[in-house]
Amino acid sequence: MTTELKPAAALEIWRRALTASVRRESADLSARQMSALLTVYLKSGPHTVRGLAKELNISKPAVTRALDRLGALKLIKRRADDSDKRSVLVQRTPEGTSYLSEFASLIVRAAKVLK
Repeated sequence: MTTELKPAAALEIWRRALTASVRRESADLSARQMSALLTVYLKSGPHTVRGLAKELNISKPAVTRALDRLGALKLIKRRADDSDKRSVLVQRTPEGTSYLSEFASLIVRAAKVLK
């Protein structure tokens, strides 16, 4: 049996997880950066700048800026697409997997506090 999560409770879980996130010694990502990162990790690929821009409904330059930051943090990596030299593939990294695993744990802990 599942219970419906009320909007206020959902926001409290998100607030608690974000608060715990900014207190730890890891990257502090913007909402756009986190959205791009989650898309790369949770949606099946391959991922490209064009594809992410379409998925997130934002401009390609906005995606590129987000990917620049994520790449600098080693949370994603980019490489040329061997089949289309005009395209750049966005790929997962072990550091990105670890970052999101830790962030997911923060969300789970925040949700348990409300139960």
